Amino acid sequence: MNSGANELPGLNCGVCGFRTCGALAERVTAEPAMLSRCIYLPRPGRGTDAPGAAVACRTEATAEGLDAPCGSCTRPASASTDTVDWRDSLGREFDFYLDHFPHEPGPREIIIPHNPMLTREMNVQRDDILIGRPLGMSCGCPITHCGVVMEADHRTGVIVWCVTGPLRPRQEGFKDLGYYIAEGYEGLVSQRRCELKIGMRHFFQPTMCMLQWRHSGLINYLNRRNNTLQIRIEGLWIG
Repeated sequence: MNSGANELPGLNCGVCGFRTCGALAERVTAEPAMLSRCIYLPRPGRGTDAPGAAVACRTEATAEGLDAPCGSCTRPASASTDTVDWRDSLGREFDFYLDHFPHEPGPREIIIPHNPMLTREMNVQRDDILIGRPLGMSCGCPITHCGVVMEADHRTGVIVWCVTGPLRPRQEGFKDLGYYIAEGYEGLVSQRRCELKIGMRHFFQPTMCMLQWRHSGLINYLNRRNNTLQIRIEGLWIG
């Protein structure tokens, strides 16, 4: 593999136009100039404070661990809780990682457009590709989210989608929701450092969070599946 490809951060953000850092690394082997597509690598004049410049390469971990269709960081599926650093990219502690359901393309998020009528006016249907940004008190995430619709309620405007990366919207087109409210997450928890309780607010990090920032939310559903917890979290905040 090209030595430059070893520098890729393993964030799978999709900004380069490839679904994963591994896919870009394969192309770089034949076309080294493609490495310039990665915005996270330091460039002359950019310095070492470029986005992700201090992030170690995790391309191999990505290939062996969780897939990251949403365009974000991953960690090896085999990582032990004893070796996990329970701090986000800003050094803040959290209690557990939230993983997506294995049969779905990304994290499951329950959302409402700031104008709920858009769900009906845009005729949002299952399998539609959407983009939008969670604004204000519900989240305030600075990243535009892309996703695939799982459910859409035209009466209330509530949409359940799986957040994915930007490559598919670029290739296939999309419907733009504009700003929306993030109401909740549903997913699986296999790594946690404390007991999780219904009715308690916990700090957590979505495994595929592009920014590697902790979130917080109120747990209102828990179901044990072997060594994994199925969970629903509402009342979301970032930070």
